[in-house]
Amino acid sequence: MMKMVLVLFFFASTLTLSVSESYDVSLHPHALDSFDVGYIQMKGAQNCSYLVMITTSCSSPKFNSDKISIAFGDANGNQVYAAKLDDSLSRTFEQCASDSFQIDGPCASPICSVYLYRSGSSDNYGWKPESVKIYGYDTDPVTFTFNTSIPKDTWYGYNLCDTTPPSSSSIQISVQKWILFVMVLGSVFSIWM
Repeated sequence: MMKMVLVLFFFASTLTLSVSESYDVSLHPHALDSFDVGYIQMKGAQNCSYLVMITTSCSSPKFNSDKISIAFGDANGNQVYAAKLDDSLSRTFEQCASDSFQIDGPCASPICSVYLYRSGSSDNYGWKPESVKIYGYDTDPVTFTFNTSIPKDTWYGYNLCDTTPPSSSSIQISVQKWILFVMVLGSVFSIWM
């Protein structure tokens, strides 16, 4: 009897873990482990223009002297990169301000990833963007909310390209497979006991 209780406990735990892992989606910005700017390439022959609007948080330092770069793209691998968004003479990325940039690059649609890079002399708690809004071709504008300081010398942002949760039918199939597994396992245990 105790063995059967343990088997059922094991089944319930495994089933819970397998279903919850399917929904493990981070909706917060994070550091990108590796990113090679030299790898960015145009998947298609077409070039498109984007309007990128970056709003700096009111809790950011009053001025920013760091170099800010951006990379964004779609689930098909089309990536757009701008090495330097700021211009020290134009006073970009000031506290409580919005700055707009026109960036040309491969046609990416819909935009599902964006990463910012901050380099310069400021400490680790430098510039703090509130949001990044990207207007692209053939797609609705997309907004990524940061509201956190960008770590120095680190690509930091979102990749929501592969975060589509599985459909309920795929979860149902998984549950059906587990139920079949437990029935077979239960039959084996009932014969064994």
